Amino acid sequence: MGDWIVPDWPAPDSVRAAITTRKGGHSESPFHSLNLADHVEDDPATVARNRTLLTQRLGLSSEPNWLQQVHGCHVADVDSATCSSNADASTTALPGRVCVVMTADCLPLLLCNRSGTRVAAVHAGWRGLVDGVIEVALERFSEPGDELLAWMGPAIGPERFEVGDEVRDRFIVANSADAAAFTACGAGKWLADIYALARTRLQAKNCGYIGGGDYCTVSDSERFFSFRRDGVTGRMASLIWIEQ
Repeated sequence: MGDWIVPDWPAPDSVRAAITTRKGGHSESPFHSLNLADHVEDDPATVARNRTLLTQRLGLSSEPNWLQQVHGCHVADVDSATCSSNADASTTALPGRVCVVMTADCLPLLLCNRSGTRVAAVHAGWRGLVDGVIEVALERFSEPGDELLAWMGPAIGPERFEVGDEVRDRFIVANSADAAAFTACGAGKWLADIYALARTRLQAKNCGYIGGGDYCTVSDSERFFSFRRDGVTGRMASLIWIEQ
């Protein structure tokens, strides 16, 4: 994959996954170069070229199922003819259908079962995490938790994700154990570990494997887009599919 990331996880051979970086595309500054989002004021024709490049480079048989992400908990079933694109996660059991989420600090989470018959991609910002987007996505699998695998892609790191009391309070009211994921850093300010918050939710569902979670989009400007760092910026894509 060159500049892109391939998850190192024990997924079955039928499951393929990839995470793009900001490298290898056609967009100009401040979106340089592989921006895949069509909602960030990048040139639409250039975004289309980047998406075509993505499809070709991965050898996909169909266009990824791009979502209009709204920081909610809806999980789109891309196998359905009436699937809505207004969602923050998607799932499929059909070979050749590609689930994808876009991020630039929020957590991209990839899921599959050990049998390789269902996959899902989840966009988990702090709002989605506290409202249960991971739990909703896991419910789309019929297997018990120990038959599921999860991989956490590039997100804002625990030393850079500063939040206020109101964010920490939302988590702790819902789950007091989440207090361990916050470190005080000043009056009313906390450093939040988005990976730990996700891991707690996966562990609560007895997820059989949890990998990834060792990136920081804010710190690594060479590889990753970051909204927190740059404001106006592009988006990476995290994709998962079952091979035909």
